[in-house]
Amino acid sequence: MRRILPLLVLAMAACHPAAAPRPALLPYQNLHLSFGVRAADLVRRMTPAERVAQMGNTAPAIPRLGVPAYNWWNEGLHGVARNGIATVFPQAIGLAATWDTVEMHRVATVIGVEARAKYAAAQAAGQHGTYQGLTFWSPNINIFRDPRWGRGMETYGEDPWLTGRLAVAFIRGLQGDDPHYLRAIATPKHFAVHSGPEPDRHGFDATIGERDLLQTYLPAFEAAIREGGARSVMCAYNRLDGTPACANHRLLDTILRRNWGFTGYVVTDCDAIDDMVHGHHSDSTIVAAAAHAVAAGTDLNCGGSFRRLAQALSDSLVAESVVDTAVTRLFTARMQLGLFDPASRVRYARIPADSNDTPDHAALALRAAEKSMVLLKNDGTLPLDRRALHHVAVIGPDADNIEVLLGNYNGTPSAPVTPLAGIRAALGPDIEVTYARGSAVARANTTDSASADSAMRTEAVEAARHADVVLLFAGLSPRLEGEEMRVDAPGFKGGDRTSLDLPAPQEQLIEDVTATGKPVVLVLVNGSALAVNWAAAHVNAIVEAWYPGQAA
Repeated sequence: MRRILPLLVLAMAACHPAAAPRPALLPYQNLHLSFGVRAADLVRRMTPAERVAQMGNTAPAIPRLGVPAYNWWNEGLHGVARNGIATVFPQAIGLAATWDTVEMHRVATVIGVEARAKYAAAQAAGQHGTYQGLTFWSPNINIFRDPRWGRGMETYGEDPWLTGRLAVAFIRGLQGDDPHYLRAIATPKHFAVHSGPEPDRHGFDATIGERDLLQTYLPAFEAAIREGGARSVMCAYNRLDGTPACANHRLLDTILRRNWGFTGYVVTDCDAIDDMVHGHHSDSTIVAAAAHAVAAGTDLNCGGSFRRLAQALSDSLVAESVVDTAVTRLFTARMQLGLFDPASRVRYARIPADSNDTPDHAALALRAAEKSMVLLKNDGTLPLDRRALHHVAVIGPDADNIEVLLGNYNGTPSAPVTPLAGIRAALGPDIEVTYARGSAVARANTTDSASADSAMRTEAVEAARHADVVLLFAGLSPRLEGEEMRVDAPGFKGGDRTSLDLPAPQEQLIEDVTATGKPVVLVLVNGSALAVNWAAAHVNAIVEAWYPGQAA
């Protein structure tokens, strides 16, 4: 019997061999190593062609290494943008008017949560398109020095200190507070000294004094890096003192990396490498421009120019080690987002797709809009006494226009509230509300549009005569001011302003309505500055509302 038992054991072992040993993890798969070490190992396993392909905003998959496709381009200036329904907060200039860093942090946190919700939905659908990633090209922390600049609405204004405080709050809110992973990546832009003019931005040389550079244009970026911990920076279209920003060693290497300790990645503004050849004429070929940009510290190109780095490597215009460093920075960022780790380990990966456009987020949008608005003048007319109101006239081209609520780089709200809709809801059925558009936002020089304005103005004056008070919504539109756009209207050029005055049709509307003698509350809806000298002297109250978001 003693001899039989060992034989039985051997027979059973033969029938049930031990499980095959697991394959050893490669270093980039080892969750116990640092993100930087893992990223460097992954990049080392790529071919030169594969590395170069990863340096464009549309990065292809590398199936043999388990690398999924990824698109780096996303926008989140005041809400997740250009990707369907999302909560839309006041435009950045309006958020700045709150002077409230705590509220800014809350807003940016919601943007990050909705970004993760949308990313989860895109991943579930197998989608990797533009505006579906977690790397956001926001905030815009350029200094709004010239009030004619059409993109000034995207900034936090002209003050370097306020801009820096709000930038830190936005970046921390968006990127999250997890000690290991990032909720999303913030990209302060455009580095540096970028503030128009829009029509000339692809060849403009910003030549400024050293004191102005250090005291005006750089402090907010330094705060964004040192205090905010931004993991990305976007270099600008313009030159700085003769050198294109995206190939500027002093900006990208000396100041950003050496002085401030930045360890993230630098992305170009879109097609900025092409501008080095065709706008700035600093390089004769795209190959040379791409090589110079990467050598200076640019890691990622929005556009297709970095595809030419393969030739630059072949021609020894850039060292392979420089390309490796850039791609390692990119994959370090993707790993910090948890994109190569199990979702069970990544706190933010567990944010469900239904965390977008929630009632709590809508309530925050309303509160942000309320805090953003600024009372500029009041002779005692405000606040209105609803007990004395029987008939209110709501007048103006911005009173019932969803487009002007949203500014630019915006999402699509599920239930936007225009001023007219909000006033009607607030006053209820017992107070009559009459609406008249009154004028176009602006007018081209044509007889037909002038005739139409006259008819609308007549209707508005008649509405004012029968009302107890007039609420007049005037200002601008993101179709008139913004990023490098074609506008055919007096006072506007290429997205910028050539005059700070209200467009003539609206100026005339204000004067005609005020002439009725009824109390007039003027509400300005705009992104850049407006000169309202006549109104300041004649209307009863003025409120600055900016582009106030979904809850106007």
